Amino acid sequence: MIDTADAEPEYDDDAMRFLEALWGDGYLSPGGPEEVDRVLEGIDLRGKTVLDVGCGAGGITLHLVERHDAGHVTGFDVELPVVEAARMRAQKRGLSDRATFIHAAPGPLPFADQSFEVVFSKDALLHVPDKDALFAEIFRVLKPGGVFAASNWMIGHDGEPSPDMKAYVAAEGLSFAMASPARYAAAMRGAGFEKVETRDRNPWYREVARRELEQLRGPLYQKVAAVVGAPYVDKNIHTWEAMQKVLDSGEHRPTHLRGWKPDSSP
Repeated sequence: MIDTADAEPEYDDDAMRFLEALWGDGYLSPGGPEEVDRVLEGIDLRGKTVLDVGCGAGGITLHLVERHDAGHVTGFDVELPVVEAARMRAQKRGLSDRATFIHAAPGPLPFADQSFEVVFSKDALLHVPDKDALFAEIFRVLKPGGVFAASNWMIGHDGEPSPDMKAYVAAEGLSFAMASPARYAAAMRGAGFEKVETRDRNPWYREVARRELEQLRGPLYQKVAAVVGAPYVDKNIHTWEAMQKVLDSGEHRPTHLRGWKPDSSP
């Protein structure tokens, strides 16, 4: 069972407007299309069926169609506001025939066994507490010989978080269930994935987040405050300050993941 906190949407209109002002139209995680391309480096999506787990506002899902020429991408998210925004974005860009967005309550993925050739996710899996159940579901819906590729926010260890990490998670106010790269890799192997790879992205995001904080304190402040209000921006500046501490210490470790489902054919 995949489970997340059963509460009001965490990514409401204000959250979407704020994050898109920082990260780009339709993007609710850092790095924009360039970081998506890095996650997918060496993977050919042309003509393939792809599942985007935790699709958010749809910017990434549509990028997989427009830039990577995926045959059809299904974006899935447990939060209705972002799915509705993604559907509108696909319609405006004339891509509704190649990008479908599904909303469902937390639980098993609402797809049949072996439905997709590629499963992708960008900074969404940290909201799922049960990593073993998560990867069992991803493995189930992936076709034999298919690949899973993702980026995710992680913690550098599986022990008690430091006071700085606890302060950062509290500042975010989101349903974070962070685990280490080793824990994710073990859950993937336990589900049956082979050739499991992890790639540390802390050095990259540590510097990107520093620039984001400078922008929020300076040239972006008035622009974003005009959209979501100054108190909302002030709150997020505090969050970025708390995040920078755990990025600098190395405890916050954004990481790329990759693994393959064995090909069952002779």
